[in-house]
Amino acid sequence: MNRRSFLQTVLAAAAGGASRNVSAGNQSSATRSKQKPPNFIIVFVDDQGYQDLGCYGSPRIKTPRIDRMAAEGIRFTDFYVAAPICSPSRAALLTGCYPSRVGLGNWVQRPDSRIGIHPDEVTLAELLKQAGYATACIGKWHLGFLPPFVPTSQGFDYYFGLYHNLDLEADYLADEGGVPVLRNGEVVKRPANPAELTELYTEEAVRFIRGNSDKPFFLYLPHTMAHQPLGISQRFKGKSAGGLYGDVIECLDWSTGRILDTLRELGLDRRTIVVYTSDNGPGPGASALPLRGRKLTTYEGGLRVPCIVWGPGYVAGGQVCHELATSMDFYPTFARLAGAKMPSDRVIDGRDIGPLLAEPAKAKSPHDAFFYHGSLGELVAVRSGRWKLFLNPQPALYDLEADIGEQHNIVKGNGAVVRKLRDKAIAFQEDMRRNSRPAGMVD
Repeated sequence: MNRRSFLQTVLAAAAGGASRNVSAGNQSSATRSKQKPPNFIIVFVDDQGYQDLGCYGSPRIKTPRIDRMAAEGIRFTDFYVAAPICSPSRAALLTGCYPSRVGLGNWVQRPDSRIGIHPDEVTLAELLKQAGYATACIGKWHLGFLPPFVPTSQGFDYYFGLYHNLDLEADYLADEGGVPVLRNGEVVKRPANPAELTELYTEEAVRFIRGNSDKPFFLYLPHTMAHQPLGISQRFKGKSAGGLYGDVIECLDWSTGRILDTLRELGLDRRTIVVYTSDNGPGPGASALPLRGRKLTTYEGGLRVPCIVWGPGYVAGGQVCHELATSMDFYPTFARLAGAKMPSDRVIDGRDIGPLLAEPAKAKSPHDAFFYHGSLGELVAVRSGRWKLFLNPQPALYDLEADIGEQHNIVKGNGAVVRKLRDKAIAFQEDMRRNSRPAGMVD
């Protein structure tokens, strides 16, 4: 089954019923509200698989609130993050750059790390703050733990959550009482309990929205779940047919619905753009079907993730977009919508996807190519149009239109395609050598 046929089959049921409830105003929302710049909310889930939402075809996990969000907004089928692992992916989202370009492509930051986002980088939070936005990060940071690198040093007015993961990183901090929950650098609780984090983050997010309803705001909500170790409160435990992992995803569905309800209650729904996506593919015990691979791999399951963009005043409703887009694209897209000035002294890899949000059926991807980096920052593959070429350890070519699961290597007989993609990769590597920047480092 080819990519489009598969997606049309699994998405039809979710889109069909819900889209009938989309208002005419939302259907024609290419006409944007221009009275005030929009608010922005990015819900960045950890380690969620491509098929783990109802609107992406999950057979066991129920996500009615996110499905409705998709039916009222745009559901992307070919959306990519810039790395198959946590820290580099987060760096790309906040800088608009491939993580290797900003020195953060290599693995994840651990509690003893001396590096993080360089203070000279202009993060998305700093960009929007300069345009008059209130900014908050609520959730998992994972981009450096020393003072120059923490959220409140990188453009966020307010921070609540964990700087760290809760897996092996807890061992580093065991003698100190475990991983702490922090509010603006002060310990609120120690150790963090994974079972309560999604609900804690959600209520903090709601408080931030209520407290900033009279001004433009940017809320970055990077959930700790569904990263191992999984945790869920009693009110969601055992509710899903998908086991503990399913319970966690259904709790994230509740969280997203709670935020959308708050926006409607405050009359902010037509002034806010909400993104729901994941930092990379699924970890152990979950699947990225129909994609091959998962977290840490550069198969589609490692970097292609679910993404829904909702915003009745700014985003077309009831649409499915098959064009390639990336997490890096929110940086220039939000900058334009906010009237913020983009940095002119550095390369930004993201592209403005405003046309895709306004008219996804007519607009084309602004990307000529997408470059797949591994968990150590190495360039592994390149996609252009329907074609994906693995460069290492040996050439392998896939037609993603006809073979979404990357099962049939068709490198033989397609020499011209291979040479074209290889040349794009070589040019990209040359550009990275000329225009890369170091991570921040504390001796």
